[in-house]
Amino acid sequence: MSNNIITVSSLNLFVKTLLESEERLKNIWLRGEISNLTDHYRSGHIYLTLKDERSAVRAVMFAGHASRLTFRPQDGMKVLVRGRVTLYDVTGSYQVNIEEMQPDGVGALSIAFEQLKARLRQEGLYDERHKQPLPLYPKRIGVITSPTGAAVQDIQRILKRRYPIGEIILYPVTVQGDRAAAELTEAVCAFDRSQDVDVIIIGRGGGSIEDLWAFNNEELARAIYGCSIPVISAVGHETDFTICDFVADVRASTPSAGAELAAPEMSGMLEQLQRYQDRLTDCIHDRLTREMTRWQRLRSSRVLQSPQELIQYRRMKLDTLVGRMSTVYTRQLSAHKERFVGISAKLEAISPLRVLSRGYAIAYKKKRVLRSVKEVAVGDTITVTLTDGTLIGTVTDRKEDSHG
Repeated sequence: MSNNIITVSSLNLFVKTLLESEERLKNIWLRGEISNLTDHYRSGHIYLTLKDERSAVRAVMFAGHASRLTFRPQDGMKVLVRGRVTLYDVTGSYQVNIEEMQPDGVGALSIAFEQLKARLRQEGLYDERHKQPLPLYPKRIGVITSPTGAAVQDIQRILKRRYPIGEIILYPVTVQGDRAAAELTEAVCAFDRSQDVDVIIIGRGGGSIEDLWAFNNEELARAIYGCSIPVISAVGHETDFTICDFVADVRASTPSAGAELAAPEMSGMLEQLQRYQDRLTDCIHDRLTREMTRWQRLRSSRVLQSPQELIQYRRMKLDTLVGRMSTVYTRQLSAHKERFVGISAKLEAISPLRVLSRGYAIAYKKKRVLRSVKEVAVGDTITVTLTDGTLIGTVTDRKEDSHG
């Protein structure tokens, strides 16, 4: 009996060898729904469970394979995975080592596009408050596109026709492939550093989502968002939308439309200038006519024909005003004299000097008028004012009236 006893480790190792040696389990495709997703950002490994209506199986996608995903797996997402079946001998549980994953029914690029679009919107990269206005009359127009594509030819043709005074500065890049996103990002940053242009057009012709994928790059989106120069996104056809379209200051439906937005119509500007010139000429002519009429009227006026007459008229008017002022002054002076005489007579009538002239006197003690003998004592010095002078004496006696 002892010969049939083995360790748990030996059992798990034996089952692992059997399981992983089965050719049919080395490269299988599974369809299932993701649950219990754990994304270890530091290590890069992704752990999850794949399930259907009745069963579930654990799975892992190591960092080397996970780094090649173009979308971010989420719980509840239906996926197709390719991998091999292994057994983790430490716990005795088997799992699927995923080497490739794609959404079931929806393209991986479409999901990645929607995920990035939603995340950047949440961060505020599409806010209208951040959008910059395009310059009305740019001196230099930067163009970021392929130097050999149809887009650059359309842009140059339209700009030369509409706005020949504008200088076109081309920054050649690849617009498709592994290097495209990095080159597009560097082009935007280079223009932003140099400040050589007033507006930037970035774009290419139409294509599939794979063809336009470089314009859905997160680094490129952030470079456009942080660019201090207004950016026009002109990618694909009218129905094509990329992340660049949402982040840019202005979205153009095509590269040709981007060129039309970047610069005004020169012929329209010349027509408008001609209208301004015509209006200015008419205004100057009308003003000259009015001033000529006014000059003729002034020339024939009496003032200019006989300036001495105007002076005489003013002098007569001045004499009249002087006479009126003299009359008013004399009348006012006479009235004031009469009023002064009346007031003087009243003052004279009540003047204490007139009382003194009739034989009366006024007694003072320390400059205060005495009204009673009770106000002085024997020995006090008093002053007596008469009509023709003043007496100063000392009181030697004081008598009061018996009825006082």
